[in-house]
Amino acid sequence: MALEQKLSLKLATRLVMTPSLQQAIKLLQMTRLELESVLEQELVENPVLEEVEEISVGAEAGQLDGDAAADAGGEREEAGALSEIDFDAYFGDDGDGSATGWESETREAPPLENTLTREPDLYDHLLWQVAMSPLSPRERRLAELVIGNLDPDGFLVATVEEIRSLAGCEDCTPAEVEAVIRRVQELDPPGIACVDLRESLRRQLAARGESPEALPFRIVSEAWDLLLRRAYPQIARQLGVEVADLEPALAVIRTLETRPGRQYTNERAQYIEPDVVVVKVGDEYVIQLNDDGLPKLRISRAYRRMLRQMRAEGSQTEAQQFIREKMRSALWLIKSLDQRQRTIYKVAESIVRQQRGFLDRGLDHLRPLVLRNVAEAIGMHESTVSRVVANKYMHTPRGIFPMKFFFHSGIDRDYGEDISSLTVKRKIRRLIEGEDARRPLSDSALMRILNREGIQIARRTVAKYRDELGLPSSADRKQYF
Repeated sequence: MALEQKLSLKLATRLVMTPSLQQAIKLLQMTRLELESVLEQELVENPVLEEVEEISVGAEAGQLDGDAAADAGGEREEAGALSEIDFDAYFGDDGDGSATGWESETREAPPLENTLTREPDLYDHLLWQVAMSPLSPRERRLAELVIGNLDPDGFLVATVEEIRSLAGCEDCTPAEVEAVIRRVQELDPPGIACVDLRESLRRQLAARGESPEALPFRIVSEAWDLLLRRAYPQIARQLGVEVADLEPALAVIRTLETRPGRQYTNERAQYIEPDVVVVKVGDEYVIQLNDDGLPKLRISRAYRRMLRQMRAEGSQTEAQQFIREKMRSALWLIKSLDQRQRTIYKVAESIVRQQRGFLDRGLDHLRPLVLRNVAEAIGMHESTVSRVVANKYMHTPRGIFPMKFFFHSGIDRDYGEDISSLTVKRKIRRLIEGEDARRPLSDSALMRILNREGIQIARRTVAKYRDELGLPSSADRKQYF
């Protein structure tokens, strides 16, 4: 049998993610805090990078100095990214070419009292009370275990048997552990160390001096399920009282703390730093990118001179290869940062242009907007726009909003342009806030009112929007007194 050799040519296309493209995509979807952390890490790991406070005017204008031009010319015959880079367009000039010396800096240390940043939390507060209580060493050990098994809200998340096991004392009886738990429950704040909210409320009522025969205590103890459903007529029938008699008792219950450990939490507000600032100047809106706190990067002058010296000597050393690789990585990073800023600016500019009505007149004039609209306006893919608006904020004359805030689907109207779903939600909230609390509006009634205003919306959509707003149903909103 004869063997034949054949040659065939196939043409195929594939998408190749270059390292620089991967880096650009990664940087694009980062938040300000993540980006700041990455840049600081790059400054530590890449010796070629250096941080500068200001970029020279000559660099911004793209002026070449002699050294940078020599760098670019010397790399044209070599393969790699360095051959196509205009150094000074990104990194500024070399100044006088003198070596930069190290300067020592003397700083005054802060006062010792300013180093105490942690405030006492719930556990510290309870342990301090246990230490002041007349307990035996074994009881104190059990009490510490009980406190250690409280969640941040102050509820006990461990069983009696689990606490016995953690204590490691075989002679500890369940009754002894339960007695210690009751001792912890008597500590401040009231309602602490309970297994559920119902028990916590009873403890708080007892701490206020309410007797078990009092109506607030009876409501919590005997009609808990009905209380959760706000079924006040059923509660009145079960307890044998009038509905009107429930009002003062319910007022007392509303003053109780549903999270006993809340006042001792160490949670602090996280302040938002907007990525984009929109300022109105005259009749126009000016877009500014917020780069405060982000380091400005460029190639180190010393390493650039070192690389030129090595090329002039004609040496091909491992050190030269190392510097070239680090410089290539630095160039990719700076290019990606520049691309990131320009992309965010384009997206923000398109949002401001299409949501001009909202910026001028408020939320009722927010237009329906989807990612595709912005992507088509700036000539980018929807996925790129999605990465830009993710976890980023815009400061406008109307306040600070997530960039995703401006993207909402539209609802048909009988006349005029489509209305934003967010505007419809706002109308639903206003209708519910202005309703008669004794005769609340049902979802069907809300639908009919919106339909009369020309908004074509179904009852299921009204219920969905109401749930998204965190508003209860008409049955739960009804007030009996």
